[in-house]
Amino acid sequence: MAAISEEMLERLVQAADHSEVKIEMAGGMPTWEAMPGIRHQRIILAVATSIKRKPQSDGDCGCHPAIDVYIRFPDGSFKRPDIAIFCQELPDVDGATEIIPAGVIEVVSAGYEAKDRIGLPFYLSQGIADVVLYDPRSREVIHATSVGQTVHAAPVDLVFACGCVVNIPL
Repeated sequence: MAAISEEMLERLVQAADHSEVKIEMAGGMPTWEAMPGIRHQRIILAVATSIKRKPQSDGDCGCHPAIDVYIRFPDGSFKRPDIAIFCQELPDVDGATEIIPAGVIEVVSAGYEAKDRIGLPFYLSQGIADVVLYDPRSREVIHATSVGQTVHAAPVDLVFACGCVVNIPL
């Protein structure tokens, strides 16, 4: 496999945005998918607007959701999770952020199941404490942490290690 510079990858990613294609690279493996449909976008919006701080929780996480933002990871990977949860408000940037989120939620897209499932072990390997994979067609919700995984059926409320509460709808 030919190597690709970070600058070239960023140019490809920006060009893909204009052609309605989502390009990512995780652990040296490039993946792509067409921009998601309305069901996918409605679910993402519903989940993102449900995120809040758990009452009486310790810590100072502000539970700030970011939808479809590129994240550049320390290993050089470049991913764009459906929803990333950050403890602090992100600064305004035009490119990728290098701030690692406290949690990530991926909604499985029809036809791109393998690409979406790759994200779960990748995000955990990058130190993200909570990773959720939701398949709206089967209603399966996998909540993974460094100590294991739990499987739920949507709808379900999940509590993240950072103190954020997330509702995964039907």
